[in-house]
Amino acid sequence: MDNLTHSLVGLALGELANRTLPAHPDPDKTRTRRRVLLATGALASNFPDLDLVLTPLLAPPLGYLLHHRGHTHTLLYALPQIALLLGLLWLLWPGARRLMRDDRPARRAVLATAAVGMVLHLSLDFLNVYGVHPFHPLDSRWLYGDMVFIIEPVFWTALGIALALLVPNRVLRWLFAALILAAPVLFTYMGFLQWGSLAGLLMVAGVVAVMARRGGSAGLVTAIVACLGFIAVQGVAGHLAREQIRSALAQLEPGSRILDMPLSAFPSNPLCWSFATITDNGGAGSYAVRIGALSLAPGVSDVAACPARFGGEPGAAGLERTLSWKYKEDGSLAGLRALQQDNCHFDGWLRFARVPSLIDGKATDIRFSAPGVDNFSTLPYAEMADRPCPAPVPQWDRPRQDLLDGR
Repeated sequence: MDNLTHSLVGLALGELANRTLPAHPDPDKTRTRRRVLLATGALASNFPDLDLVLTPLLAPPLGYLLHHRGHTHTLLYALPQIALLLGLLWLLWPGARRLMRDDRPARRAVLATAAVGMVLHLSLDFLNVYGVHPFHPLDSRWLYGDMVFIIEPVFWTALGIALALLVPNRVLRWLFAALILAAPVLFTYMGFLQWGSLAGLLMVAGVVAVMARRGGSAGLVTAIVACLGFIAVQGVAGHLAREQIRSALAQLEPGSRILDMPLSAFPSNPLCWSFATITDNGGAGSYAVRIGALSLAPGVSDVAACPARFGGEPGAAGLERTLSWKYKEDGSLAGLRALQQDNCHFDGWLRFARVPSLIDGKATDIRFSAPGVDNFSTLPYAEMADRPCPAPVPQWDRPRQDLLDGR
């Protein structure tokens, strides 16, 4: 997920942790405790992304692909990160040091907030099509939620409004709330969101605001319930989308074996999905990658009405109302395996790539852009063939090992 979402989740965690503690008779210590818990939650929820400093260890694009969402995004390496975060708070913030030294309940709350914040970061990153491998080194497989777009305005709106209305200063309170609401309006104008999605987001904001007027934690709890409910809806919608894609593919490629079906949600829209399919026709020694878009409710939101920036094509002729196949690329299993054996750069790239597209000496994971268009994953493997092999290469399991060994 984006770092604004991680920050809002961390701030909500810190606020809830503070509210679970008994009231402190000293107002100064009460303020310090809240600030420390808010800071701990926000920092812990962003700490795993410090792995960006490791990306120069490998030449682009492998440095980013293999070291971002890498070791710092595992449960094992969350432990030293928690120790580092608490150590920095102790060394650099005298008020936090006194709080953790003198107030046992607060000390436990800070520790719990740091630990839960790390886990929430991994959990949120799991939700989208990019993936994580949290159980390394015991299990180095990439795990994908395929449920929520990597930048999701539902989280911004629900949590942002709830937190903004807790700001003591009235001017800042409404300024922050206005900025939060301005974001989805701007996204709709730019074509990232549909107008129906904007209406839904404004409704969420209104419900959270009404509950926040009741005082206490009502607004924040409502926001959290809204986020969890949205994730649940996306999970159900994703399941329905997979069933429709599987049925359509069975008619299109009878007898083929579906290896993977990555789904990418549209922002704030459980009806629209872009997807890829990877199939193996082992008997013919070939595989196929397809890209498409799907609407779960034709008539309400046809494929052609889905946001153009994320796979919809308004006004395009010949599109089916429910499902549109947009691209197909066939590949040779023998050729893929030979390239993996002969080109160490491509072999390293395969430790990330989930939907490989090989065109004109370049490898691109087309989860993240239109076919034939370079993105951050594009590796010019042909021109890199004579360069020294990359090192160190993290030993993540290859998502497409099923193509390499015929599993």
